[in-house]
Amino acid sequence: MPRILTRKDPSTFKTQPLHVEATAQRLVYQPLGAPLNFSQMLERRRPLQIAPPQHFICELANLGVSVRLTLNWQGRDYWLLVRQQRQDRGDCVLKLISGYVPSRELHLPLHTALQEVAEECLVETPRGWLGGRFGEHWLPTPHGAALPHHAQYHYRLSPLSGAARRVHAGDLPLLERPQAYVHLPTASLQLVYDLRLELPEDLQEPSLFHSDECLEDGVLLSRLDRLSPDLYLLPTDNPDNELFTLQRGELHSAATDGVWLSESFAAQDGWLIREERVRWEDWVTQRRCA
Repeated sequence: MPRILTRKDPSTFKTQPLHVEATAQRLVYQPLGAPLNFSQMLERRRPLQIAPPQHFICELANLGVSVRLTLNWQGRDYWLLVRQQRQDRGDCVLKLISGYVPSRELHLPLHTALQEVAEECLVETPRGWLGGRFGEHWLPTPHGAALPHHAQYHYRLSPLSGAARRVHAGDLPLLERPQAYVHLPTASLQLVYDLRLELPEDLQEPSLFHSDECLEDGVLLSRLDRLSPDLYLLPTDNPDNELFTLQRGELHSAATDGVWLSESFAAQDGWLIREERVRWEDWVTQRRCA
């Protein structure tokens, strides 16, 4: 039976639409207009047309962040993907850990990205759950009241190489150089941070789980389901049809039949991504031909 970890009032979330100016070398965004609640933001996430893909000025519904999280397990690198039932789009996809950026962090989206990792990527050991650090800073422990933490060990996050093109929040260039794309079907700007997840070398029998928020009866609920870990390891080398979960220190094959990946795996044209999602088989074929 799934276990409820946290309950939140969605009315506390506020964000703002964005004014965006893009050139071939850089993209600049800044907040625009009055704050929006969650429902108002979703109302603005409607299909948008932009041309050309390198030079444009537009207004977007919101800023989102994703984390392309790389884990080295037994000498092989994997990206960590989570399964999400996307209520606003009526589909189910595997995607990067991601979330919406609130108004207070629009100029510090890395903070939101780290919060999303702490909320969505759960590492269990026989002696408790792991907290995390980014550099010298402890990550928040949003499920600390429900999940007892390991007294000795924690995981570490560190930045990998950033994107070549700069992204600016107003006059400030963003640290860690995230990849950026404008998603036309939802009129949103998405930033993708490349980070590495490092587990303690002598950690025994780790298991990976995903916790995602779902809106039910006006409340945001975060659940843990041991029967459906919903956090997957995708090899960064030739993936073929390989997809795994990690339970008690062992990899278990996961089925890929009928799997769809989120738009971040689709082809990007300049700053633009036009697809809602991409079929697993199509993405694997593209990787082989690259």
